[in-house]
Parts: sequence; structure tokens; C-alpha cells
Amino acid sequence: MGVARRIGILTGGGDVPGLNSVIKEVVYRATENDFEVLGIRRGWEGLTHLDHADEHSREKYLLPLDRANTRTIDRFGGTILHSSRVSPTQLRSLPAFLSGDTFPKNDGAWDVSSHVLANIEKLRLDDLIVIGGDGTLSFAHRLAGLGMKVIAIPKTMDNDVQGTEYSVGFSTAITRATAAIQRQRTTVASHERVGIFRVFGRDSGFTALYTAYVTSLRCAIPEFTVNLDRLIELLIKEKKDTPSNYVMFVISEGARWEGYHPGLLPADAYGHRRKPSVAEALESEVARRSGEECTVSDLTYDLRSGEADFVDKMIAGTFGNLAMDAILEGRSGLMAALVEGCYTLVPIPDPSLGPRMVDVNTLYNRDRYRPNYARKLGLPIFLTRA
Repeated sequence: MGVARRIGILTGGGDVPGLNSVIKEVVYRATENDFEVLGIRRGWEGLTHLDHADEHSREKYLLPLDRANTRTIDRFGGTILHSSRVSPTQLRSLPAFLSGDTFPKNDGAWDVSSHVLANIEKLRLDDLIVIGGDGTLSFAHRLAGLGMKVIAIPKTMDNDVQGTEYSVGFSTAITRATAAIQRQRTTVASHERVGIFRVFGRDSGFTALYTAYVTSLRCAIPEFTVNLDRLIELLIKEKKDTPSNYVMFVISEGARWEGYHPGLLPADAYGHRRKPSVAEALESEVARRSGEECTVSDLTYDLRSGEADFVDKMIAGTFGNLAMDAILEGRSGLMAALVEGCYTLVPIPDPSLGPRMVDVNTLYNRDRYRPNYARKLGLPIFLTRA
């Protein structure tokens, strides 16, 4: 009897609905073909902090997966493998058991790629499936370049992964945002206010754009610098023209206007630096320039909570099967994707490309600060080609 092939699978970065659907489909398809599946817990931390000599460490970071323990996981949001934002090339502190080793260091952070490769070898992983956004997939790209057989699956509520028109979690984010805005209409209208809704989108405005598209609201996105006087003029006019005397507006966390230069907040444990809330900054400007009272609602983390909607469950499961198709065919260095509305496999995106961004020339009305609704004939369902 030969040794069964073994697949590793991990989820990194922020959780989104649909991750468990990917995991379940991979496990079911893999076991049909006599593969073992090993879940790596807490994203890349599971391969940077795993100490094989420590039983507690193995229990903490490794979870063998089979049909019994994945049978019902697609009914729930989040990820049973848990997640982290650890990057093996930017480790701010070394685990105690690695403190005596010598690793390359750049800008105060260690690159422990060699330790990750050693752990992969000790775990006898023939293939690795990596589910994540641009941060997580950047190291997947690095691993593929180092010779590891890697298949990637894109997930992010921002829908900003290069090479694909869709990432797992995006549809549920829009569904959640739409529902929250519709619920809060009654409050904003009752108090005759300007409602400002902040959503994810540090570099790309797809979440704000699509939410505005289906709720018929104006929006501000990172790809276009708005004129604040013009924006407030439009909002106040719309408010006065509305019988209930209220107006609502969607804003990406990375949106900006002329003269707005927010400082950065202190870096977190992973070196990521956040900006102050742009929604609160806009609230202050609206109050100062128009005298209107605002209601600010931060929808960000609510968008990634709970069960996946139909679209995310369907695409997540299909992406998992695309990954297994590739593995069974002996292919690697690829990512499951949607291109021109069709399922396909593309090269894992080079992190130097940066995030995918909204084409403001075709998708955004730069005068009215709204999505463009016309001329969609021939475009794929998600409005833009990858």
C-alpha cells in the first residue's frame, strides 16, 4: 500500500461567509480520491508558530479533516480553521522555540519562509490550498515561486483580488449592507437626518459601489477624490427634495475628498496601520458646512458575520472543486477565479500588482457621485472584467 497523498488547507486574513463551504467541498472531493486533508489553523501562523516537538503546539495548529467533522460546517459563517493576519515574511516577533535561529530581517520584521518550508516538509504536504485575500495570497505566490505546489482561492469582502471578478464573501457583504441600510431608513427618516454608512474598502471601492448600486444611493470610493462642497450640495438638495426630508450615503473606509489628509493610527501587532473613521470626518464637515445633523453607522464587521448567502455558497463550493480539479491534474501555482462570468483557473496574482480597483470611467458617475446604471450590455454579472 502506498502512502496517501496529503493536502494542507488554511484560511488567512479576515473571515468571510463561505469559507466553510470551500473547506467542506475540498474535504469531500479529496476523500473521494483517497487524499488525506490536514487543516492548518490560524492561517500562516499555523506554519510559522508550529513546533513539531511540542504536542500542545501540534494540537493548537493542526486539525485533520474528514467527512465527519466537516459534514455540517457549511451551515455556518466564519472558518472552522480560524484565521490570523500573520505574514511569514513580516513576523514582528519570533516564537520562543525559534529565537536562537537566524532569519533574514527587514525593517524590524523577520522573514521565516525557510521555517514554513521546513514545516510543510515535516507535515508531508503534497499540495497546499490557501484561501485568502491579497495579504494571504502574497505569501502563497512566494511559496509557489519556491517550488511548493500551491492552489489559491480568493476571498475578500472588498472584491479586490487581481485576476478574478469575484472573491468569496463579496455577495454576502452586499446583502448584509443592503439589509442594514434598509432597516435604518426608518431611523434616519424619523429624525430627518443625513445617514452616512461606512463599509469596507481601504483601496478599492467595489463594496461601496455595489451597495450604492442596489440601494440607489450616492457613494464615495477610494479611486476618485470627490469635491466636498459639491458632495454636500448634492446631499442636502436630495434631502430637501425627499418628502420625508432625509438622505443616505455610502462611503468606503478609504474614500477621500480634496484637502482630506487623515493621519495614521498606531500599527497593530502585524504592522498594519489603520486610518481614523472617514465617516466621522464627513459627519463633522456636513455639520460644519450645512448645519445638518448626521447619523453615522459603521457596517464593516457586521458584513462578515453570519451565514453565507446563495451566491457565496455556490461560488465558494465551486472554487473548492476547481482547486481539487487542479490538484488531481497535477497543476499548481494557480487560483480559482471568475473571468468574464466564467469559472477558470489563473496564475496566483503577483502582489506587486496591488489590489484590483474600480474603473471609474465606466462604473462611476464622477459628477453625481453615483454608480453608472446604463450601458451594461455585454458585461459580466459583476459589472467589470477582471
